[in-house]
Amino acid sequence: MFEGEVLMATRFWQCCPRQSVFRLLSFIACIAMLSLWSVGQVMAGNPSTETENVEPGEETPHLSHDRHLHRYGVPHETIQPSEQRFFTTRSSEIVLPLPSEEDAFTFAVFGDRTGGQPEGVDVLADAVRDVNLIEPDLVMTVGDLVNGYNRTAEWLIQMREFKSIMNRLLCPWFPVAGNHDVYWRPLNDPEMPKFQHQDHYEMHFGPLWYSFQHKQCAFTVIYSDEGDEETGEKSFSKPRLQKISDEQLAFLRQALARGKDCNHQFIFLHHPRWIGGNYGDDWKKRVHPLLVEAGNVTAVFAGHIHHMRSDPNDGIEYIALATVGGGQKGVVPEAGYLHQYHLVTVRKEQVAMAAFPVGQAMDVREITSSLQEETIQLARLPVTFKGGIQVSAAMREKPSTSQFSVSFSNPTSRPVEYTVSLESVDNRWQFAPDHTHGVLNAGASCKADFSAVYQAKQFERLSEMVQVTLSQDYLAPATRYSIPEVKKNVPLLFSDEASSQGTVNRALALDGSGDCVSLESIKVPLPQGPFTVECWFKAREFADRVGLLAKTEQSEYGIFASRGQLDASVFLGGAYKNIRPDLKLKVGQWYHVAMVYEGDSLALYVDGKPPGRLPTKPLMKRKANWLPFIVGADPDVRGRPNSFFNGEIDEIRISKGARYNQPFEPKRRLTSDENTVIFLDCDRTVGPFLIDRSPQGHSFRLTGDAHLTDVKESVKQE
Repeated sequence: MFEGEVLMATRFWQCCPRQSVFRLLSFIACIAMLSLWSVGQVMAGNPSTETENVEPGEETPHLSHDRHLHRYGVPHETIQPSEQRFFTTRSSEIVLPLPSEEDAFTFAVFGDRTGGQPEGVDVLADAVRDVNLIEPDLVMTVGDLVNGYNRTAEWLIQMREFKSIMNRLLCPWFPVAGNHDVYWRPLNDPEMPKFQHQDHYEMHFGPLWYSFQHKQCAFTVIYSDEGDEETGEKSFSKPRLQKISDEQLAFLRQALARGKDCNHQFIFLHHPRWIGGNYGDDWKKRVHPLLVEAGNVTAVFAGHIHHMRSDPNDGIEYIALATVGGGQKGVVPEAGYLHQYHLVTVRKEQVAMAAFPVGQAMDVREITSSLQEETIQLARLPVTFKGGIQVSAAMREKPSTSQFSVSFSNPTSRPVEYTVSLESVDNRWQFAPDHTHGVLNAGASCKADFSAVYQAKQFERLSEMVQVTLSQDYLAPATRYSIPEVKKNVPLLFSDEASSQGTVNRALALDGSGDCVSLESIKVPLPQGPFTVECWFKAREFADRVGLLAKTEQSEYGIFASRGQLDASVFLGGAYKNIRPDLKLKVGQWYHVAMVYEGDSLALYVDGKPPGRLPTKPLMKRKANWLPFIVGADPDVRGRPNSFFNGEIDEIRISKGARYNQPFEPKRRLTSDENTVIFLDCDRTVGPFLIDRSPQGHSFRLTGDAHLTDVKESVKQE
């Protein structure tokens, strides 16, 4: 026998009638049936079972887990295709078995709505929206429908709100009473009825216990807050008050008897009394034996504890749900601490159960091409700054406040809910305000004003910059679509005395093993047309592939120094235009290199001399990309650096226009002007950031062990 059949048979053992003789006969019959079924499946040529003799894993060499093998049910019954149900105009030896036409159905179960903030009704409404997309036959609840613990007037308001939301379901729904639904407060209120809100509940929600049948299944609701029959006292923390009354126990016996011929019986209550503790042992002694004796009780559902839990016992699934709006700590969401609902699929021989986070059902009909285009627009939304973090010499003496604004717009046809926040890992930053939020209507713009102060004497020792995070939700008619956050560093603005180069010349030191500086593409706004990319560099060694200054990936531009051979390239007209001068670079020697695209030619200058020039068609368009410009490496297709440079790089400058068109004497220390796009003189860092001396005023994080080092060699000055 196959191992799978044993597992299936074991599951049948759990589901079959509990009397020992019936179990034994069912188990034997099950084994025989499954063995025949397995043979039949192979003979039928089912694509999912037809295999050669292969070892496990041989057919799935790329699969990294076996989670799909962990299942609870047995494979569904199939039948051979007939002309009435199967049609094709093609010929194939493969036979595709069809599903049997059994009367399967699905129902949903909602956890606690209350025991939390009143705004939890928003979560409930989201659950209703989700389930309406799925359209099960019915929805069950497990109690705590209203906040309760109040008087009649407040209770009625909460009851109407809950029912108003639930009545938007496309399918019928069924209530269960929980402590929040029946507990009255204050307890010393002279107007409090003996049994608190029980009468209100039955007047507006229905009977405290009841049973109904649907598609050969019985659904029974019982009441777990009866309390003291004499005094009316109610509590879920006293075992003596968590007992089922004789009246309700008699009802349960009758309900189970009425459902004895059903395929499955399901029980619903609020308190998971089977877990013991303050619930005592009444369930274990008086209720559970009845359910086992019935022989076809498949599952019991409850709530109250606000997290999911499964406690199978004697072949009965005991299931506790979390919340649909109730108080939720969210300790470990994936382990059941979340807002969720269950979907239960029922077949004659087995039941499938799965939990779904509230709000995660996707509306297929709503996701149109225009919606996708607009959400992509938001994901790529530009954020602009006016002002920034002011850096001055005075900041070395005392903290200084900087003021700036963040601007963005809503280019879509729908409202967008936004939050703009300031944050930094360095907790010495203080912000006012630290965030702002609102709703931006279609086509509108927003400007948010902030101030920041660094509460430390030595500004240059900061560990992290100030970052602006823009969070957005696109508000479609039926769904809120969360847009990936847009994060930007607030620009550093240097005063004249703070940005003075001084007399010390430094360079960027890189070790060839993970060191580089990555410049975000948006911070390197190089327009189409002529441009210049240049730097000074000195290598310790040359590997087989070395990126010096690069933004290449079948696009853009770069300078490489692989094996000591310079290679300058620009992607023009659908292909790279390359210059590879016949020059062998030496280690330990400083070189100035400048790649110049003049609009009709590509030139490469080494120490001011043009060893190569390549004519091109006039003003060919350069293919752009979103990848970073990397100093000391080359970006891969995901923007990750590789092919690292080992040595020192200095005076990195990207400019609009052709700065050189004939031989020249390169200046050892460059300057910035109105044509400068990026200028890294590598003379100063602020914390772990290299400062851009161009009018853009950006800052870029040093990666790996990249650092600045004094230039010791005597290099010819201008």
